[in-house]
Amino acid sequence: MIDNAYDLTIIGAGPVGMYAAFYASLRKLNVKIIDSLPELGGQLQALYPGKFIYDIPGFPGIKAEKLVENLKKQMDTVEDNIEIVLNERVNYVRRNNIEGILEICTDKSCHYTKTVLITAGKGAFQARTLELPNEQEFYNIYYFVNDIERFKDKKVVIFGGGDSAVDWANMLNDVASSVTIVHRREKFRAHEHSVETMKNSKVNVLTNYTVDKLVGSRGEVKKVYIKSLDNEAVKELEVDDVIVLFGFLSSLGPIETWDLELESRSLLVDSNQQTNISGIYAAGDACIYPGKVKMITCGFGEAVIGINSIYGFLNPDKKNNAVFNSTLKGK
Repeated sequence: MIDNAYDLTIIGAGPVGMYAAFYASLRKLNVKIIDSLPELGGQLQALYPGKFIYDIPGFPGIKAEKLVENLKKQMDTVEDNIEIVLNERVNYVRRNNIEGILEICTDKSCHYTKTVLITAGKGAFQARTLELPNEQEFYNIYYFVNDIERFKDKKVVIFGGGDSAVDWANMLNDVASSVTIVHRREKFRAHEHSVETMKNSKVNVLTNYTVDKLVGSRGEVKKVYIKSLDNEAVKELEVDDVIVLFGFLSSLGPIETWDLELESRSLLVDSNQQTNISGIYAAGDACIYPGKVKMITCGFGEAVIGINSIYGFLNPDKKNNAVFNSTLKGK
């Protein structure tokens, strides 16, 4: 037997992966967590540290960086059971046919484990743009917000209609001198309460509009022209900064080549969070199943289910109906 094999290796150190590492330690599993980014927290920490999150139980609102900080503190209480490996991109996972151990090889080294939990979200991501020919000429167009103070007393135009766009419109309402949100549809895709708050504020809400062109000089957008989808009338908006929140183009990268069953470019799991390969599980935005809801809180619950399933997989003699009551499938 490979003597340095961990009970569990978690691929992805975002909030779901961090909580999974903590909970697995409560169950006395020996855990390693691997991520390609240089710090814990995943996309939240890298892109949205100052963004408020409103759907975490027990918190009326909590900044992403604070949530990550709290998760770090939680992990610190069991730090002896967790090894953290950052700045390593996983290339492949394969089973050692002799000993049955899973081998995880990154761009820097190989790691050995009895089970794997994939919490890598949607993988690598690239921001969706306005798709205008001169867009890359301007430095005051932002595709995520990691410092809200940079927009203090600025005229800001936000493009987008999802939670991020609406939440940032609400957060910038008292920071920027003016906030305009432009959405191509009448209905927003954000939480209803957030939309209602925005519409009752001083945010200028423009729906059924799409961007037409950008005008500026010396690398700075000065004016944005938007076109009505109702009558093609063009409206001019003076701006200091533009924020584009159309989401991200994502890719699971090498994970897509691991013989794991995919649906809608996500890892298909069963009610135990197990993939089609024995010993490999997934939780959070990386996975999909009937009724899946992509929220951090749901990911936390999936992590608990996955860890309990892994515990039963590793300790079949200790299964009990309090934490494990199912038949695992395998490949």
